[in-house]
Amino acid sequence: MDWLFKHSWMPQINQVILVIVTAEFILTVAFGLLAPFFAVFVTQQIIGGSVAVMGFAITIYWAVKSILQLVVAKYIDRNHGEIDDFYFFLAGGLLNALFISLYFFATHAWHIYALHFLIAVADAMLVPPFYAIFTRHVDKGKEGFEWSLYSSFSIGAGTALGSATGGILATVAGFRVVFLFTGALTFIFSIMLFFLRPYIRPKVTQDMIRIPVDRKKM
Repeated sequence: MDWLFKHSWMPQINQVILVIVTAEFILTVAFGLLAPFFAVFVTQQIIGGSVAVMGFAITIYWAVKSILQLVVAKYIDRNHGEIDDFYFFLAGGLLNALFISLYFFATHAWHIYALHFLIAVADAMLVPPFYAIFTRHVDKGKEGFEWSLYSSFSIGAGTALGSATGGILATVAGFRVVFLFTGALTFIFSIMLFFLRPYIRPKVTQDMIRIPVDRKKM
């Protein structure tokens, strides 16, 4: 991807933004794999599964994530360095990889509720440090482009590719196998975060602007 920026009209971006945008693309592809079939999986392959179960599971996810991520955000803002941000980011990715893979074994409605709860906890650990690190390292004068690159490439292209691939995989290999692919890609996302480590700042200033952008899952 670095080659693309050197040989196109698009402006140069720094390594931190490049790593995050690329890693988030992988993560979005991973969860995009589930988009075409997850509701069908719950209603057809889960004992006691229904549209209502799906609705309650989504409610659990957003309620837990919305509350816990504020707690995480307050904690990492209070510690004026990026080391804690990095480790929360990494832990959230690794936990996501584990929890999403456990859907392979889900058979009852309460499994869906429990896993949505656990993934919400993982996302609450992942989202605030993503915002913080991205915002601190965004290139001055390129804020609009780099946030739009995240939206267009990481989220837009990632969702499109993941959804198309997920539909094919679910048809060919079955629903449950796709959860393993999702877990594997999420693990790759987590490993890619190690490329951020050399750029993590021990101390940061407090004059950066937080930009309220969020992504949606399941």
